Amino acid sequence: MPIYEYQCHECGVFEKKQSIKEDPLKVCPTCNGEVKRLISKNVGVIYKGGGFYTTDSRKPTSSCGEGGGCGGGSCPSAS
Repeated sequence: MPIYEYQCHECGVFEKKQSIKEDPLKVCPTCNGEVKRLISKNVGVIYKGGGFYTTDSRKPTSSCGEGGGCGGGSCPSAS
């Protein structure tokens, strides 16, 4: 069930756990003042596991240049 943020003109910002099918609150449950639902920045996504790295989706880069030749026969990536 998602958690929505509301701003009351009297009480300030508060959170309310509601079903997606429920209508947004129009009245503050504390002071009966007018409320407005806020667009939340918190998405609530949790990544579990080892993580994601920039190297996961990139092609390997060569330090030897475009042609792949290092010259002189001493290529560090040839080992």
